[in-house]
Amino acid sequence: MHPQLQLLVALQDMEGMIREVQEKSEELEGMGFKQGGLENLKAARDELAGKIEPRLMSWYRRLTGRFGHAVVPVVNNLCTGCFNSIPSSFVSKTNVNKVQKCESCGRILYWP
Repeated sequence: MHPQLQLLVALQDMEGMIREVQEKSEELEGMGFKQGGLENLKAARDELAGKIEPRLMSWYRRLTGRFGHAVVPVVNNLCTGCFNSIPSSFVSKTNVNKVQKCESCGRILYWP
């Protein structure tokens, strides 16, 4: 997997964790659980985002605003964002080290 793509997947996962903590924190604090570490997560997210090429980061932000999830896995040659078929040329050896997008929805693709 392309190193920048690995960073994008990690960033998306980290942003999901931050959203979950923010959504659940009030509920959990009401049950007596102390919440901490949100600032550490945000700092780690910012550090990770700084390692991603600005062009890819801009693309990622646009897709996140539009779809929620910008980076999606390909399963059984289907984009799991829009469920359209991915051409077999995408998995050729010439495209192994490239960041690729779905021709249908534009999301960033990765093969798990």
